[in-house]
Amino acid sequence: MTVKQLRAFLAVARTLSFTQACEHLHLSQPALSLAIKGLEESLGGRLLIRSTRSVRLTPEGESLVPLAKRLIAEWDNTEELLRQRFTLQLGRLAVATMPSFASNLLPPALRVFRQRHPRVNVTVHDVINEQVIDMVRARQVELGLVFEPEATGSLSFTPLFRDRFVAVVPADSRLAERSRLGWPTLMTRDFIALQRPSMVRRLLEQALEGRGLTLPAAFECHQLATVGRMVASGLGISAVPSLCIAQMQELGAVCVPLENPVIERDVGVLTWNTHELSVAAVALKEVLAETIHSPGLAAAR
Repeated sequence: MTVKQLRAFLAVARTLSFTQACEHLHLSQPALSLAIKGLEESLGGRLLIRSTRSVRLTPEGESLVPLAKRLIAEWDNTEELLRQRFTLQLGRLAVATMPSFASNLLPPALRVFRQRHPRVNVTVHDVINEQVIDMVRARQVELGLVFEPEATGSLSFTPLFRDRFVAVVPADSRLAERSRLGWPTLMTRDFIALQRPSMVRRLLEQALEGRGLTLPAAFECHQLATVGRMVASGLGISAVPSLCIAQMQELGAVCVPLENPVIERDVGVLTWNTHELSVAAVALKEVLAETIHSPGLAAAR
């Protein structure tokens, strides 16, 4: 049983005329007769009684009419819904992102996406880097915004920019006047760190361990906003990705380029397989590539 056969049957049932049904469907009489015959054969019995002068429905044909109407209506609704999704007139998209990206670079990109596709709803899961990877791997979301994983396996990572860590110091500190800061200087101050298993914390520890150094965490917290406020209050210093520079400055802290060692890592889009992405996911990925650029160090200080 096909949609074409059901449409043919309903046209005949509505007009009780093969000639009028042919005109409505823009079909020839042989093609219409063939469609009706195919429907009857698939269902196992006659639906119409046709003579040289009239056409009438069998009892089975009469019982099929409301069912066929409902099936055709549901098909048309489904077809229209999918058409809207493919043309981004309607849709839903789930994205997972590490908090530093969610609170700093994602909002401007989502604003552009919303302007282009106002009827596509986006759900943002702002979770730690490791959870983003897990959610993409479990296909709970289509896109993940993360630091480049050490191993991707079946996942695909597309870089957006390379992020370089910066020092975060109080605005009234002498360190805020420096053009650059080295880790040996930071190691002598109270350091405010994100708690494990934060990817930011892991990247810092890995880089310092390579130099035989240990991160001196005097304070630990979960949120970057808390780090910024604690630094601004004079409790200590910290180091964050450069994508957080604007956020740190809004909180009252000062960011200074950091070296010796320079700590950097690619930030990008994590997906399961590019060819499996929905149209909405592809569109958002394109917007991210257009709008997201490296924060750089120009904004520091």
